Amino acid sequence: MKKETLMKQLKKADEGGYAVPHFNFSDIWDLEAIVKGAEEMHSPVIAAALPKVNDALGMHVVGAMAKALAESAKVPVYLHLDHSTEVQVSQKACDENYSLVMLDASKETLEENIKRVKKVVDYARPRGVFVEGEIGMIKGRTEEGNYTEDDFLVRVEDAVELAEKSGLDILAVGIGTAHGFYQGKPEINFKRLAEVNEALELPLVMHGGTGIPEEDVRRAIRNGINKVNVGTIIKYTYLSTVKEVLDREGPTIYTTELMKPAVNAVKEEVKRWIRTCMADGKA
Repeated sequence: MKKETLMKQLKKADEGGYAVPHFNFSDIWDLEAIVKGAEEMHSPVIAAALPKVNDALGMHVVGAMAKALAESAKVPVYLHLDHSTEVQVSQKACDENYSLVMLDASKETLEENIKRVKKVVDYARPRGVFVEGEIGMIKGRTEEGNYTEDDFLVRVEDAVELAEKSGLDILAVGIGTAHGFYQGKPEINFKRLAEVNEALELPLVMHGGTGIPEEDVRRAIRNGINKVNVGTIIKYTYLSTVKEVLDREGPTIYTTELMKPAVNAVKEEVKRWIRTCMADGKA
């Protein structure tokens, strides 16, 4: 379908008090589930591929696959390159149907973070592609490293400097969230989030959505989060359903029959998160 730019969607979300949900996918089946879930909830959606997905399938294949589903979808679907740590990879995605590319240099010095993100921005801007950066660190084992200490928390002055000097469009902030399943209750620093939101006039992103209670997700949205990233629970739902069906039916089952329950299970999880983000009916 013809769609507004992602930045317009995020601006509408900010004004409307909801967040655009982001879901990570690994192949055509969970991508289809994400699109179907968004359609049933009448919600805009961001479908995100990690670099390892592009490495496995080929970036051109991933881009073409997402473009085909997005063009036939009844709601806006945006393709996002998530957690790329390499400038050239992020630049390449700008030419492969991606609406948003991330350059995650959060483990680098602020100066180096700015330098790398700006290189991607300079390449993406003429191509109409938006750029996400990250400041502070998202705890847990991730594409860019394994962080467990409390030095993850974003500094307001660093967030402002990165945004102003790199020209990025969207900023992921380290506020206490983590990738993967949480061990105990997540401790989100809402005060710091509100301070960053007050200092910046651009969309903010919360990574590590899996396991965050609904009330905390919505509180984060009220404090400036316009995009909520969900990955681990999508992967877990997908693979655990495939395993359950395969264990029950055996390896002679047709692949299409094996995947139907997985698609439905992921779709329902997508719908649940769309409701959590209060994005239902916003397409």
